[in-house]
Amino acid sequence: MKRFIETLKNIWKIQELREKILLTLGLLFIYRLGSNVVLPGIDPESLTQLQNQADGGIMGLVNAFTGGAFANASILALGIMPYISASIVIQLLGMALPSVQKMQKEGESGRRKINQITRFLTIAITAAQAPGYIANLMGQQVQLTISPSMFWITSIIVLTAGTVFAMWLGERITDKGIGNGISLLIMVGIIASLPQSFLQEFASKMDLNGGLVLFIVEIAILLIVILLSVALVQAVRKVPVQYAKRTTGGRTFAGSSARQYIPLKVNAAGVMPIIFAQAIMFIPVTILSYAGLQSSSMNVVVSMFSDIQGFWYNFVFAVLIILFTYFYTAIQVNTNQMAEDLKRNGGFIPGIKPGKSTAEFLDTVLSRITLPGSIFLALLAILPAFAMIAGVNTQFSYFYGGTSLLIMVGVVLDTLQQIESYLLNRHYDGLMKSGKLKGRAVSAF
Repeated sequence: MKRFIETLKNIWKIQELREKILLTLGLLFIYRLGSNVVLPGIDPESLTQLQNQADGGIMGLVNAFTGGAFANASILALGIMPYISASIVIQLLGMALPSVQKMQKEGESGRRKINQITRFLTIAITAAQAPGYIANLMGQQVQLTISPSMFWITSIIVLTAGTVFAMWLGERITDKGIGNGISLLIMVGIIASLPQSFLQEFASKMDLNGGLVLFIVEIAILLIVILLSVALVQAVRKVPVQYAKRTTGGRTFAGSSARQYIPLKVNAAGVMPIIFAQAIMFIPVTILSYAGLQSSSMNVVVSMFSDIQGFWYNFVFAVLIILFTYFYTAIQVNTNQMAEDLKRNGGFIPGIKPGKSTAEFLDTVLSRITLPGSIFLALLAILPAFAMIAGVNTQFSYFYGGTSLLIMVGVVLDTLQQIESYLLNRHYDGLMKSGKLKGRAVSAF
């Protein structure tokens, strides 16, 4: 505890770091305030049915990511998710369109162009999603204080502006604050429901005989799951690298004798496979519901893909996560480019020929470590369903795994690493006794 307090004092001593943290907290506070501002023209007292709709299922997940803004019919009801969708689309286009691939290789100027395209695409996606959200509001018998036609027009404009404002907040945090702004906005939205869910779970267990012991066991299991999530996020396969002698400008440089390696992450795809899989799982229910098809077979499909505690839902969900993990890893990790960069810098993997053989070797290693990583990721994704079956409160069970937990773990680790870098650069002790976060990868590139 004494060391922790000393570390906090050191953080406060660094003016630049102190200002960044205060700015980040201030912008996150503004975002949370906006999540509770109701859309103009809605009677807040009539939102009960909408809030009940967001207690579970797909709406519960969406509401969790927006920090309750969805159920509050807030100006930030769509949150930052349209920006995430736009970013995914741009990444996928990078595989298919040479023009996007060219921009990705142009460095800083290309990154600015891609960011600008992503912003415009975010506006388009938000404008397309806003009418669907408003239609859902009207279906929940929300009382309006203005005419329906005026409500539609103003709400589409306000929801679009709200998402753009949230995107701007995230970018300001990234540029001027600490951590990744977009990720922090999502994490804050998820954490916002934690205190209430925690208290509800505690109150429900206190009504049972031996409830306190059962609650302590639940918390212990939650801590174990968090530790496993940290291990998944931090796990890497270190591929050793050596550098040969090279001549530059008439001078010969000896190869590096220091231990260097290429860190291949066990879970290079992050949480994206879960997001992709959830989107696919929602499509059949959405199409069949809006199509209004009524038959025994259709009802079975809708029931299967709507029951998040059911066997077939979780089985299909887990299989999709494993498949999308391989798919997204192939997008994120270009082994051919890695092999080319290694060859250009005079590096090689011991026992492997440079060039194509190195790329094949890296691809083989990546495929082998992705299998256990994808299975572990799938297990974490379906853990909330097991928690619900075991009697855990629906909202609290979301913290036992899935997207929510992995996002929180990843964002917290990334933010702590940035703070630690400031401390070490100012000759202060880091957050860990060793001076660096355990498991942090040190790349040879």
